[in-house]
Amino acid sequence: MPAVGGQTVRKLDLGEMGWAEVVRDWYNPLVKRREIIMTLHHELKPTPMRILLRQALAEKLGVDVKRVYVREIKTEYGVGRSRVRVHVYDTVDRALQFEPKHIIERNGGVDPLAGEG
Repeated sequence: MPAVGGQTVRKLDLGEMGWAEVVRDWYNPLVKRREIIMTLHHELKPTPMRILLRQALAEKLGVDVKRVYVREIKTEYGVGRSRVRVHVYDTVDRALQFEPKHIIERNGGVDPLAGEG
């Protein structure tokens, strides 16, 4: 895999949503979370819904969906490429302590599979 800024770029296949290049994957020991910045390639497709992206990333990373929060999706106009910022917490309680309420709601609530907020 090619190196970017001294780090190895990891690619994630997200199925119908496209694929993602992990640009930065860093563990923040103070907050006890992984902070991931990735470029999502979704050429000829719309920007993926946040809740579906959250579920796909949780599956690929092998963690509970309740610990994953998509903080930001910025799509480049007309290109089919988005910059995504994701936080993956060590525990659900830690996530609820640090993530703002509006981010939790945008991500489908604490448990998006149950349909509750």
